[in-house]
Amino acid sequence: MMEKNAKIYVAGHRGMVGSAIVRELERQGYTNLVTRTHRELDLTRQDQVEAFFAGEQPEYVFLAAAKVGGIAANESALADFMYDNMILEMNVIHAAWQNGCKKLEFLGSSCIYPRLAPQPMKESCLLTGELEKTNEAYALAKISGLKYCEFLNRQYGTDYISVMPTNLYGPNDNYHLTHSHVLPAFIRRFHEAKAEGKTSVTCWGDGSPLREFLYVDDLANLCVFLMNHYSGSETVNAGTGKELTIRELAELVAGVIGYEGEILWDTGKPNGTPRKLLDVSKATALGWTYKTELEDGIRLAYRDFLNNPMRAER
Repeated sequence: MMEKNAKIYVAGHRGMVGSAIVRELERQGYTNLVTRTHRELDLTRQDQVEAFFAGEQPEYVFLAAAKVGGIAANESALADFMYDNMILEMNVIHAAWQNGCKKLEFLGSSCIYPRLAPQPMKESCLLTGELEKTNEAYALAKISGLKYCEFLNRQYGTDYISVMPTNLYGPNDNYHLTHSHVLPAFIRRFHEAKAEGKTSVTCWGDGSPLREFLYVDDLANLCVFLMNHYSGSETVNAGTGKELTIRELAELVAGVIGYEGEILWDTGKPNGTPRKLLDVSKATALGWTYKTELEDGIRLAYRDFLNNPMRAER
C-alpha cells in the first residue's frame, strides 16, 4: 500500500490520463505528488530524466506520459509515434529502477493486442497475432514498455506493473480536428455542425466497428487501486466489458449535443480494427468495476469540451 505521504511522481500529469490520476490521488488523500511539465522535463532526453530521478527520488511512479493520437495522426507520423513513446518510457522505467523506486505502474493501450484476437481480449492474447497496421508503431512501443517492466521484475525482482485501458474519454481530452480519437472527434464535429446549422455530418468508415469506452476518472480509480492491491508481470485490462458500434456512438454523441442533422459515412476511409472489446474479468476478480455509464460520461465530456481551449486549435 502506498503511504499517504509517499513521494509519488505522475509522468504526463497534464494529459487526460495523468491529470485524472492526480485528481484521484488527491481525492484519496495523497499529499506528496511530484509533477513536471514537458518544458521542465523532456522525458525523451535520458540525461534530464536521470537527473530528475536522482534529485527527486520518487518512491512510486505512474507512467502516463505518451505521444497519442487517432488513426490519421498515427498513419502520418509512424516513426515519431514509435520513437517518442519508446524513448520516453524506457528512460523513465530505467531511471526508476536505477534509483530504487518501490513500484511503477505503466499505462499502455488495448491496441497492443492482435488485430483479430479472440473477443473479448484476455491479457494472455498479447503477441499471439498480427497488430492493426493503422497504429502498429504506437502498439509496438507500448508492448516494449510492458515487456521491459516484466523483464525487470524477472531479472531484478522489481514490482513494476502495467494496465492496458480500452478507449478513453473525459476531462482534458484532445479535441484537435485531425489528431484526436473517435469520441472527442465526434463531440467536436457534432458541436460545430449544430452551431453552424449544417444539415449533415460525414464520418470515417462505414460505422460498423465495435468499440468499448471507459471514462478516464474510472481508469484513474483503477490505477490507484492496482498500485495498492496488485503485483504481477502480466498486464491488467481496464474497461467496462460493454461495446457498441461506431455508428451507435455517433448517434449517441449527436443526441447528447442535440444535433438533429443527417449522419453520413465515407466508406473510402479506413475503419480500423473491426472489434476491440477487453476481457475485464481479471480486474473484476481483484475487486474493481467501472462506475460511469457511457451516456453520462459523454455529457461530462461535452461539458469539459465547452470549457477546453484545445477546441479552438485547428
